[in-house]
Amino acid sequence: MTAAMAGTGRPTLVRWRWTVTTAFGLGGITVSAWGPRLPAIKAALGTGTATIGLLLAGVTVGAILGLLASTPVLHWLGSRRSLAGALLLIAAAMTALGLALMLGSVPLVAAVFVIIGLGIGILDVLINVEGSAVERAAGRTLMPMMHAAWSIGVAVGAGIGAACAALGVSPAAQFIAEALVIAATALGTAAGIPGGRRAPSQEPHQDRGAKLRQWLRGWLDGRLLLIGVVMLGVELGEGSAGNWLTLAAHNGHGQAAAVAALFVTAFAAAEALTRIFGGPIVDRLGRVRTIRVTTALGVLGVALFILAQNRWIVLAGVLLWAVGVSMGFPLGMSAAAESGPDPAARVSVVASIGYFANLAGPPAIGVLAQSAGLLNALWLIVALFLTAFAAAGSLRPRPDAAEQAGAPRPGTGHPDGS
Repeated sequence: MTAAMAGTGRPTLVRWRWTVTTAFGLGGITVSAWGPRLPAIKAALGTGTATIGLLLAGVTVGAILGLLASTPVLHWLGSRRSLAGALLLIAAAMTALGLALMLGSVPLVAAVFVIIGLGIGILDVLINVEGSAVERAAGRTLMPMMHAAWSIGVAVGAGIGAACAALGVSPAAQFIAEALVIAATALGTAAGIPGGRRAPSQEPHQDRGAKLRQWLRGWLDGRLLLIGVVMLGVELGEGSAGNWLTLAAHNGHGQAAAVAALFVTAFAAAEALTRIFGGPIVDRLGRVRTIRVTTALGVLGVALFILAQNRWIVLAGVLLWAVGVSMGFPLGMSAAAESGPDPAARVSVVASIGYFANLAGPPAIGVLAQSAGLLNALWLIVALFLTAFAAAGSLRPRPDAAEQAGAPRPGTGHPDGS
């Protein structure tokens, strides 16, 4: 039990939960802000596709730096100020992006994308640490619903971008307006984050050097790395769907471009719905069984997508594929946060593995597709789903004093934590 959880009343808990859920949604809106506007950004900067790719790589670099910086930021500022600060950093960077586009400065856009990525990386760790703390205070699984807010935010952000493009609103005006909304929401909801530490109160105080050594030890923690293996499997499946599903449906199965695009929409909707309604299922089955069921369905789904010829069976495969990737990230984050001391450092480790899979997986599929064909390359996802299935036992909740005393624990499912 953390200091923040002690004495948390229901109104405070509800407000805390929805504040964190809102932050998840804002993160989703941010990461999807510029995708629909890339043609206009490319025209405004007068650059080629390769340059745009390099600019977007800056977001990845910044996000990795943010993952590394998240733990010291949390220790320095505390939960409330660090989460609000991450959102305000994103808002300031989005404003700077709009101004850079007005100036037509490629170097300035490149620098701003790194800063946006930095804010996203910090935010990602902080909201997962807070989400895990809310779960523990509530005694039930809530992280899938929070991650559904991120998925919904992605859809909303993409919709805003598409609408602005259709209405002729410039990317600069869109980004500045979104920045104002993000900043206002961050300032308006920050008070919903309780004060106090997110580490068990009996842990001794550590200086910065000890905290750094503790974070480094996380990369040698066998159980934490196995949680990372689960994240690796499901995140490669999710990232590959986002990058290759349309092309695989169009070229591999002969579907029209519009139908292939609808398959991607169906994937996103199925993933979000599974997360929205998945919490009670996790509380009934436990994290381990839930991951095994969903990854098994993911194996079936990807296999159907690769092998089937009928459009509706292929669509069924897409939906099962989405179910397969839906629960690994939220449940992996929960398990990492409570797997040992310093939740932010431990979440940072598994988040780094998940980011690596999401970013490196699609290029790996592309390399395999050069020699084996795109549909056959997707068997790599099946292999990693099976690996995640095998490593699912690492998500079993860690016994502690509260559990031994009979306190409810989210994601336990059964007395053995499975």
